[in-house]
Amino acid sequence: MTQPKNPVPALRLSGLEKSFGPMKIIRGIDLDIPAGERHAVIGPNGAGKSTLFHLISGHYQPSGGSVRLHGDDITGMPPQLIARRGLSRSFQVTNLFPQLTVWENVRCATLWALGYKYSFWRNVERLADARQRTEEILREINLIERWNMPAGVLAYAEQRALEIGLAIASNANTLLLDEPMAGMSHGETEHMVELIRKVSENRTLLMIEHDMGVVFDLADRISVLVYGEVIASDTPERIKANASVQQAYLGTEVA
Repeated sequence: MTQPKNPVPALRLSGLEKSFGPMKIIRGIDLDIPAGERHAVIGPNGAGKSTLFHLISGHYQPSGGSVRLHGDDITGMPPQLIARRGLSRSFQVTNLFPQLTVWENVRCATLWALGYKYSFWRNVERLADARQRTEEILREINLIERWNMPAGVLAYAEQRALEIGLAIASNANTLLLDEPMAGMSHGETEHMVELIRKVSENRTLLMIEHDMGVVFDLADRISVLVYGEVIASDTPERIKANASVQQAYLGTEVA
């Protein structure tokens, strides 16, 4: 069957803006991210990368423009409603329930996706589908051996892996990962790259990352954000060769 020439992108940002008082942080971003693409956003500190993620995920209200998720306008929606539409996000700082076990953290995230609402009378231990889905996710993120440990005592890299597990537990089709490699050793980074490669199969990935080796290894396409504007959006090879990008961010040694 012939594919449409312009399929609806997973994410479409149109004229997206964000100001704090007189200060413009995001300055009219237009960006399409096709479904199934691994897309990285890079740029110097203060470029507006985290602000952009806040706008997409509903933590900030835009000052102008729109955000569409698979064609649906999600501009200004609260984060929980955006999450229910299939977009899940991790943060720079791990965001877990440290006193709950690894198993309990993931199971909490699966319940809404499986259709279970809040109830004081339901025995969660008897929910076979939640148990099965929790086990599947823990195996996927390589934490099944840690299932009974409190999340707060996991190693840092394991906590980051668990956070990715929470992101995919909701059956999200679009993942936003904010600096997933931050603070990791070289060995931990290698393991995380493989994990992200695995969990992003058949999903759309939008990632902020400062490790250029990771970016060029993982991303199908890269957008460079400088002073709130996208100055280039292209394949890794073309981004490496882009003189404006080299001058603004990458440096001649990367080229």
